[in-house]
Amino acid sequence: MSRSLFSLLVWFFAAAIFASSAVAFETRAKSAFVIDQTTGTVLFSKNADEPLPPASMSKLMTLYVAFEAIRDGRLSLEERLPVSRHAMSYGGSTMFLDTTDRVSVEDLLRGIIVLSGNDACAVIAEALSPDGTEAGFARYMTQRAQQLGMTNSTFKNSNGWPADGHRMSMRDLALISGRIITDFPEFYKMFAEREFAFDNRAPQNVQNRNPLLGLGIGVDGLKTGHTQEAGYGLTGSAAQGNRRVIFVISGLETARARAEEAEAIVNWAFRQFAERQVLKAGEVLAEADVWMGDAPRIGLVARDDFSTLLPVLIGETVPAEIVYDGPFRAPIEKGQELAQLIIRPEGLEETRVPLVADRDVSRGGFMVRMKTVSGILLNRLTKGPEGAS
Repeated sequence: MSRSLFSLLVWFFAAAIFASSAVAFETRAKSAFVIDQTTGTVLFSKNADEPLPPASMSKLMTLYVAFEAIRDGRLSLEERLPVSRHAMSYGGSTMFLDTTDRVSVEDLLRGIIVLSGNDACAVIAEALSPDGTEAGFARYMTQRAQQLGMTNSTFKNSNGWPADGHRMSMRDLALISGRIITDFPEFYKMFAEREFAFDNRAPQNVQNRNPLLGLGIGVDGLKTGHTQEAGYGLTGSAAQGNRRVIFVISGLETARARAEEAEAIVNWAFRQFAERQVLKAGEVLAEADVWMGDAPRIGLVARDDFSTLLPVLIGETVPAEIVYDGPFRAPIEKGQELAQLIIRPEGLEETRVPLVADRDVSRGGFMVRMKTVSGILLNRLTKGPEGAS
């Protein structure tokens, strides 16, 4: 394994050149995860992979499965679903449904997103469950989550009602949030709706529970959560300019603390980081040896221009390392992936960028091969028998 250590030059504001590190963020949340969705850069992580009680934030998985069913034609927004005695029995946040109701899927979705309806989740769950039960739907949710890469999520119900083993990690919650935003933009609009008055049943229960909507900081989703075991949590997303940030916090002691921490995270994420171009396509970053080729070395370049998110308060260079197995045996084709550039900004997770050959290198002729073999033999003769001193 060959390694080449160097500093990657990045031009910044003149005022920022003299600073040396990112501004660290501290949170009262017991667990948190912040990712810039635009670049995929993880900005902050605290106990992010620990499976924890997610409370109502797990409704995001129920919603994703429902959105898939609508897209696939297994549900329609106009379809009206019956309410079982089991669904009606839920307390906490509800739409106040009863067994005489048949509710449209569209109303149920808004009831989950805006009102955090536990009963609405159960209605959707029973409609989509392989066996018609909420428990069966929870098993399906767990399987689907695994397929989506959510390795620290296990569901026991559709709504986050306290149950042994019902767990999600903060990273998994950010992942499913990103999938909702990317895969179902037509439904994601619902998350920004400030109120939903279903059938005028509870005039006091019409407001969206997301405390950041309407603050003018770009927040347009996603879901709050609270139980005694989980504390107060929030999975949110905000867009400013051409950037979108997804953040998850959990374990706060009060709703006020949740709102304050969430707003602080949004402001920090947008003010302390900026997207910068660090690589230009075709620019040679290093050269590597070639074995038995018509050229002795090959240039390593980025295939495309590459930008990433970096702290605003950073020096003019970023630590980086090129890693590859060499020398490379000819023939080599232009654009063939040969190495990786590992960028390690202070305070952030490393980023890996593939590097490719800058040109073709053909297999060398007879004289080149003879010269290579002769050099190997001469090297062995010079060193003497293996183990000799």
